[in-house]
Amino acid sequence: MTHFGDHQVSIYAAGMLAGQTPAWTTDLASLERHAAEVLPPEALGYIVPSAGGGSTARANVAAFEQWRIVPRMLRDHATRDLSTDVLGTPMAAPLLLGPVGVQTLAHPEGELATARAAAALGLTYVHSTQAGHSIEQAAEANGDGQRWFQLYWPTHEELCESFLARARAAGYTTLVLTLDTTLLGWRPRDLDRGYLPFLANEGIANYTSDPVFNALLDKPAEEDPAGAGLAFAGVFPNPGLSWEQLPWLRERWDGPIVLKGLQHVDDARRAVDAGVQGVVVSNHGGRQVDGAVASLDVLPGIAEAVGDELTVLFDSGVRSGPDVLKALALGADAVLLGRPYLYGLALGGQEGVEHVLRCLLAELDLTMGNAGCSTPADLVPELLVRSRR
Repeated sequence: MTHFGDHQVSIYAAGMLAGQTPAWTTDLASLERHAAEVLPPEALGYIVPSAGGGSTARANVAAFEQWRIVPRMLRDHATRDLSTDVLGTPMAAPLLLGPVGVQTLAHPEGELATARAAAALGLTYVHSTQAGHSIEQAAEANGDGQRWFQLYWPTHEELCESFLARARAAGYTTLVLTLDTTLLGWRPRDLDRGYLPFLANEGIANYTSDPVFNALLDKPAEEDPAGAGLAFAGVFPNPGLSWEQLPWLRERWDGPIVLKGLQHVDDARRAVDAGVQGVVVSNHGGRQVDGAVASLDVLPGIAEAVGDELTVLFDSGVRSGPDVLKALALGADAVLLGRPYLYGLALGGQEGVEHVLRCLLAELDLTMGNAGCSTPADLVPELLVRSRR
């Protein structure tokens, strides 16, 4: 059993006994500022901002401040265990490395470094369709780790089948179907630069490593990157995606299916009817619809409505250990982390990702203990109160 909070002790010991301080900040709230100092403008403009004026992203973060933890005392928490099982996947903690596209913008090793970091800490890695490294390369980097595959459903049926078959063959156990990005949101920072990495053959490694996709090209992607980018643009937007197509997917994937991007209770209820196994309450970190509701604000209602029938996961706005605790207390079975680990990737590759994860897990562990909790099962709504401010 791992006490992630012991990471705090190791930091103090290194500082006091060996004069060694952390290579990167332990203040998770300042990660974005530190990463901004090393990221090139194109990468910074793609990774950090959100749709429109960013109101949804701000709402995501602000929603966590509306909930305050009420610590309980004299509850034996000397033995703490964050481990859990989500849809048959064992996890050292209820935290997954969520699917983030084009990670090579942050670091040349991109998804490979992230997949290795996840395996090193016993966390689940979720590989994005829009990756800078292929399904198979990420699986090899992840080794014996636990991994899920996130699907952007292409308009080309045979290509979709190929993605699914490749992911299953490479050991990805759960399929995460993203629903909220059938069209790209309005992203001024990218638009002002006229910058979309996919059109430059970056972030489409899953496509250019696929025989079905390559059959669509006049020339290999390495000879004609622009041609590959345009071919991608011909299969990626899928605004015609509908509930009626889910049985087709069910027939071609024999593992659990999770629908990512739900924010309305009725959609969650419809997911139950569709026979999937889970949902991710998410607004894509605010990157799709400006002015949308904060994901945390709708989590309790969705968890209450379908939590007994579906696994309920959560992302959007998570920046710290207490944020994870609050999401779990409000009904999430586990949380997907996004931007923070990408900032770690930018700062230090695999070591940077591991640093961010160790700090976040230590903060979660210590916050749970100081609040009188020993396991994720102790994180119930009664642990929180709404702020009156």
